Amino acid sequence: MTHEKFDSEINTLKKFFEIYCHDKHQDKTMHEGNYNIPYKEQYFKLDVTLCNECNALLSKAISRLQECPHEEKPRCRKCPNPCYEKEEWKAIAKIMKYAGIKLGLGKVGTKLKKLLRL
Repeated sequence: MTHEKFDSEINTLKKFFEIYCHDKHQDKTMHEGNYNIPYKEQYFKLDVTLCNECNALLSKAISRLQECPHEEKPRCRKCPNPCYEKEEWKAIAKIMKYAGIKLGLGKVGTKLKKLLRL
């Protein structure tokens, strides 16, 4: 995958994990994580604040993304050669679903507010 696509993918992971963790793990201690991620002779910097559980899962997700053999990365759920173990995949799918819905609802809410002002 291209550097731009990789950058987009890791930033999407960051956004989704932060939304999920901040909503679901408010009672846990948050830690700042600074990732310096190598990918095809380039480094990508990622700063996140997550609980230990989410930080560990994000690390695994980034590692899997770095090792993805596909030039055009498919969605993980449609991948012909899944690299996640079933339990890891379920945990990440849960995070992506929750944050995706929340982001989608936020966009709908913003559009509604704009419409109501007209």
